[in-house]
Amino acid sequence: MTDTPPPAPAAGAVLHAIETPLERDGFALMRASALRPVLEHYGLSQWDSFAASWNDLGMDRYMADGGRYRRRRYATFSLAAGEIVPKPHQPHYQSRDYNTLNGGVERWFEPVLPAVAEHPALHAIMRLVYQVATDLTPAERQPQSWHAEMHQFRIEASPEHVGMPTPEGLHRDGVDWVCVAMIRRENIACGETSIHDLNRRLVGSFTLTDPLDTAFVNDSRVYHGVTAVEPMDPTRPAYRDVLVLTLRHE
Repeated sequence: MTDTPPPAPAAGAVLHAIETPLERDGFALMRASALRPVLEHYGLSQWDSFAASWNDLGMDRYMADGGRYRRRRYATFSLAAGEIVPKPHQPHYQSRDYNTLNGGVERWFEPVLPAVAEHPALHAIMRLVYQVATDLTPAERQPQSWHAEMHQFRIEASPEHVGMPTPEGLHRDGVDWVCVAMIRRENIACGETSIHDLNRRLVGSFTLTDPLDTAFVNDSRVYHGVTAVEPMDPTRPAYRDVLVLTLRHE
């Protein structure tokens, strides 16, 4: 990765639009029309090939509910100023305190393909998330590098089985920051994201609809969940593709 470019004036305005509600409310929603220019400033390009990589995901075989509606790939990185460094492939682990359905075990998902791990679209989004995390983390708590986890998710739905984007229900991920970017919605209804405070009171809701509609979450302050998705046309494939990035202290 090359050095992160300094924010341009327009990029600074978008960062302010993300960071102000994120700091105040614990979450922020940015629509693609506003976010794409700043991502292009951070190097976004070749979007079509990036989005197409969601067509080559492995089945998630760790679903304790027996579901076969989730496909995914997984990778980890170290993020520091001007650096995105891939880490050796490793399992994804969450304690049952954070994931009551699938937590408590090491889950070895298929790795993100090398071309995707090096893709300029991914690196642009990572640069943005790194900037937001750095801006909103007090200097005395900023790590030398962030441990970043990248998840490619496809949730499939059929007339017989709805797809569950968050089968564990309302949850926190056990990290510092969460970013969820829409990649594609194909023939699906629903999939509304809800945000709740630590007393589980609803504080916001929205639906990611267009590619690059993106939600930012302070995982220490709020819970989040997504409603089930179902096909609009039962005769056609139906799925919801998202990119999830999480950052926590190394």
